[in-house]
Amino acid sequence: MSATHFIDVSYEEEAYRLEADEQKVLSILTKTLDLLNQASCELSVSFVSDATIQGLNKEYRSKDEPTDILSFAQQDEVEDFSWPEVQYEGEESLPEEVEVLGDMVISLDTLKRNAQSFSVEEEEELTRLLIHGLLHLLGEDHESNDMHEPMLIKQEQLLNQVRGSKR
Repeated sequence: MSATHFIDVSYEEEAYRLEADEQKVLSILTKTLDLLNQASCELSVSFVSDATIQGLNKEYRSKDEPTDILSFAQQDEVEDFSWPEVQYEGEESLPEEVEVLGDMVISLDTLKRNAQSFSVEEEEELTRLLIHGLLHLLGEDHESNDMHEPMLIKQEQLLNQVRGSKR
């Protein structure tokens, strides 16, 4: 039985849907979660402007500047929590435990600047940011943006696997 992931994608502006297609976002996140053998989980991702992410960055990190992504990992342990029972054909109904990972917020303005600065396609940068945020939600961290950081090495390996599976 494979894991079920509950992923909510939202947009500050309706036009952002064209820049970060919901089905593409869901596909990238699901592939990454599967590559990481992540059990059933719930998370959300919101696409916003630089102004919105700058406000969040100032409030939560005391940095009054826009950033590409913020990850808010779920901190509280929820005891005895399970989603309604899921029944599979031919099986008895058992509750499926779902881990609540948290929320990601991505600035599409900064994503576009990053893609231009790093000379990559916007879709590649979107994939990289989604993987980066997901790794943070799963408890990974990095001290710097040095590409020798273990988390960033893992991020790039996952990026290559996810992008390779699209072809």
